[in-house]
This record gives sequence, structure tokens and C-alpha cells, in this order.
Amino acid sequence: IMLHGDPRYLSQVITNLVINAVDACKPNGGTVTVTLKRADEKYALLSVKDTGSGISPENLSKIFDPFFTTKPFGEGTGLGLSIVHDMVKEYNGHIDVKSRPGETEFILMLPFKKPE
Repeated sequence: IMLHGDPRYLSQVITNLVINAVDACKPNGGTVTVTLKRADEKYALLSVKDTGSGISPENLSKIFDPFFTTKPFGEGTGLGLSIVHDMVKEYNGHIDVKSRPGETEFILMLPFKKPE
């Protein structure tokens, strides 16, 4: 799948999502699955899914806010998902999240080419 844009941004997006997924699986472990596939003729679908603790409903609406974190002091800045959100928008893409106890999935729709 060929995406247009700065590969450093996409690398940062994936890194931030995977680190959060790994953290969500602590301390008992879990599975992190990263998938990239063609969604349709215009978009690729990138999914990062984990079998961790999930995101509580009251926090779900705040996760993309700068400096919002549920991690203990000194373990997170609250910037990771804010950066992910901004970079996906920079790609002219969309991001969505589905979460319940035991499963969280970030779904990114990234265009194959820049809009004209």
C-alpha cells in the first residue's frame, strides 16, 4: 500500500499507538495487533488493536486532548494521542477509537494521495 506524506509522521503515529497499546496490556500481558489494508479506492485502513484494560467511557471523549493522561505522574505527558490526532489530520485522514473492557481499537483512515 502506497501512502503519500512524510514517513516520519506515520512512523510516529504507529509508535505512539503501539506504546499506548502495550501499556494498556500491563501488568498481565495481552495482544497488540497492527493491521494495514485497503479500505476502499481512496483510503487505507490502519488499525492498532489491543486486549488491554480498555478506555473508560468518561475518558474516551478526552483522549485526544493535549496533556490528558490517565498514567501516573512521571509516566506519561498526555501528548501521544494528541500528536497522533494532529498527524492524522495533517495526512487528511480520519481517526476513530472503539473501546470496551478488554479491547481497544484505534482505526485510522489514511488517503492514498493528497487531495487536489
